[in-house]
Amino acid sequence: MESRERLGTALHISRSSGNLILDSLGVASIGETVRDAKGKKIGIVFDVFGPTTNPFIAIKPSIETPERLLGKALYIRNRRRKGM
Repeated sequence: MESRERLGTALHISRSSGNLILDSLGVASIGETVRDAKGKKIGIVFDVFGPTTNPFIAIKPSIETPERLLGKALYIRNRRRKGM
């Protein structure tokens, strides 16, 4: 099983873009794959915005019902440190 790190919790869906907005607990790169608790791909990181101390992350969903993820934790694959 692939190790993962918690990215944040889905707060709401943007009315203008349809993106899922997360509060950020981790660091994410644009284009990175985001998964649910079961490991299913739910989308990709579209944008990181807001204050640098507590940014928000916009996820472009690849599933039909992203509203089912509201209030749920979302994850990214753990990054391996170079040289380890």
